[in-house]
Amino acid sequence: MSTPTRRMTVGQALVEFLANQWTVDGDVRERTIPGIFGIFGHGNVAGLGQAIKQLHVEQPGLLPYHQARNEQAMVHQAVGYARMHRRRATYAATASVGPGAANMLTGAALATTNRLPALLLPSDTFATRTTDPVLQQIEMPHDTSVQVTDAFRPLSRFFDRVERPEQLFSIALAAMRVLTDPAETGAVTIALPEDVQAEELEVPVAFLAPREWHVRRPLPEHGPLARAVAAIQAAERPVIVAGGGVLYADAAAELRAFVEATGIPVGTSQAGGGALHWDHPQYLGGIGATGTAAANAIAAQADVVIGIGTRYSDFTTASRTAFQHPDVTFVNVNVAAFDAYKHGTQLPLIADAREALVALTGSLASYTVSDGYATEIADRKRSWDALVDDAFAPTGAALPGQSEIIGAVQSACDPRDVVIQAAGSLPGDLHKLWRVRDELGYHVEYAFSCMGYEIAGGLGVRRGAPDRDAIVMVGDGSYLMLHTELVTAVAEGLKIIVVLIQNHGYASIGHLSETVGSERYGTRYRYLDDATQSFDNGEPLPVDLAANARSYGVDVIEVEPGTGAIDDLRAAVRQAKANEHTTLIHVNSDPLVYAPDGDGWWDVPVAQTSTLDSTRAARADYEQHVAAQRPLLG
Repeated sequence: MSTPTRRMTVGQALVEFLANQWTVDGDVRERTIPGIFGIFGHGNVAGLGQAIKQLHVEQPGLLPYHQARNEQAMVHQAVGYARMHRRRATYAATASVGPGAANMLTGAALATTNRLPALLLPSDTFATRTTDPVLQQIEMPHDTSVQVTDAFRPLSRFFDRVERPEQLFSIALAAMRVLTDPAETGAVTIALPEDVQAEELEVPVAFLAPREWHVRRPLPEHGPLARAVAAIQAAERPVIVAGGGVLYADAAAELRAFVEATGIPVGTSQAGGGALHWDHPQYLGGIGATGTAAANAIAAQADVVIGIGTRYSDFTTASRTAFQHPDVTFVNVNVAAFDAYKHGTQLPLIADAREALVALTGSLASYTVSDGYATEIADRKRSWDALVDDAFAPTGAALPGQSEIIGAVQSACDPRDVVIQAAGSLPGDLHKLWRVRDELGYHVEYAFSCMGYEIAGGLGVRRGAPDRDAIVMVGDGSYLMLHTELVTAVAEGLKIIVVLIQNHGYASIGHLSETVGSERYGTRYRYLDDATQSFDNGEPLPVDLAANARSYGVDVIEVEPGTGAIDDLRAAVRQAKANEHTTLIHVNSDPLVYAPDGDGWWDVPVAQTSTLDSTRAARADYEQHVAAQRPLLG
């Protein structure tokens, strides 16, 4: 019996295949690839471009196409969408040969670092090499097979190139396996030579039929579970580090049940923000370099650290200074063995976060922390909450500090609104100050901390959760990196709210520059001073970012400096929420007014020798912190 087939191009077969993939996670079933982003050029306009057009004509709405203004931003949108869907769904993104493909590299690195799925379809030059070299082709004399897309190899969790039409079937299936695997997911890249995209082949109808990918939720094994339980039962001062894996496993309720039964306190990584609501008695806020004083004080004396779904970045461990107990032990719960074994632990629990929490709660039914420890947890939380209240209180200064701005935005938001951020000083301040009231309400991309992510990521959040307001907070430095997706928001009628904080420079790196003795060199947006050949002494630039946003068709509200700026900002956020379209709020700040100190540290090496007094002083301070670093072997 012959197998039914259809004659199609590689591009046509691929887009129809993608439109029929489904992710199943328990009772949840949704399209794995609900749409595709594309910027067309000579590498994909006749292949995937034609295929997307044809599918739109034949089966409208099956795989919706969306424009973008930058290839990197396409991937950012896919990542923002994927997080809101707990990694069950993401977008595909196609780019042309050469610079179009290369523009996606930053997005690939961001997706992989964040353990979030994104399907990338960059184009390649001719597989036949009949036309060689083509426009925008890299030529490597030592290896003429190397293409721009080879740069995706170290940035992707899966990479392959369809060099012959018949390879499409095995490559597409392998790509989907990785894309939907919680332990493997990240950037998944299928490179597509431009001639192969347009070539014809016999496609089995079965390849195009709906296919389900069931999300693996591995149970903890008996032995590792028993050892983890024994370690926790022996603990006097345990602490939980909750990461993004808690949210991707949809395990917030299970975490809450576990800590309410045991009394164990929780600090969250940036990705774990929302795992517990801010006012939960066991929640001490962010932990690590940008964490709260409450969480870091408890972490410093913890004898057992229970990491759940965290990759333990240097910010989470405060560059390995956060956990100072001489016999600290790590119990690492993670679906990925790579992360579960970090810090030399002998107690990895390789399992789904939700399943592991259920098992731990049942096995620790008789365990609770001591009354003295519980009292200390409550006292430290109370003290930190009071500090945040003070930081949010308006000072009446003409230029408010960032803490006041965050407080004003927070007060005007609804619990289910989502705050989006990625780079600069805002991630640190939000980690310490933002009071998360919904498990998906905090979206700070801080694994890659990519400048320019915010607006594109905010669009992805809005696509993924159209019933929520997406509140993008961004500094002027990051805004200037990638603001053109505001045009996408206008074109599609996608509503986001952008709070643009004007610092006249790089506020975060300026502060860091001071701490390492470089005195904010090169971090101010100023005219070049001819006499000193420096940007430090020139007048501020007359750049009008509000006018820039307005030129895209965005509604703009400008908060003028003055004693009432914070009240005006609150009103502006409320107005933006009432609007049906994208609104940008422009507010000036004083970048030298800092948030409360959370007693965290980040390792940025300081010059060992210098003629600058500021650098020598910074080196002395640096050496004191380095002395507190520990290998964290569990």
